[in-house]
Amino acid sequence: MVFKTIIVAFSNSQSDLELVIQALTEFHLTSETRVILSHVVAREKYDLDLEVDIPKSEREKISLGEFEKQLQLYREKLPCTTELEIVMGDPTEEIVRLSNIYSADLIVIGSRGLKGINRIIQGSVSSQVIAEASCSVLVVKQR
Repeated sequence: MVFKTIIVAFSNSQSDLELVIQALTEFHLTSETRVILSHVVAREKYDLDLEVDIPKSEREKISLGEFEKQLQLYREKLPCTTELEIVMGDPTEEIVRLSNIYSADLIVIGSRGLKGINRIIQGSVSSQVIAEASCSVLVVKQR
């Protein structure tokens, strides 16, 4: 299957970034493929959380400026047309909205691998995107 437009949704975790980019390179990307590298800054999360309340793995996230620079480096390496979208809002809503705006054939998204009560409390963005998106969704799980 050939995908013309792919939305790639990232958290700002370094490991998530690398895993999702690696999965993306498994596709046959041509100069006609359009890849939208996207990141949603969840406004309410950053307004309410204090760093001491954030688990160590979450504190290892890279800053937005560093993250944007990293995405720019990946853009240069991809053999296709790329665009960068950094938006603020609810991650699920914004990812689905971007996929509709760009008429995406595929969304590639990472998974935090939450289980049990953490998944219930924090929710699963990837599960919600699968349920709400009008296109196919590839979830890349952390190992």
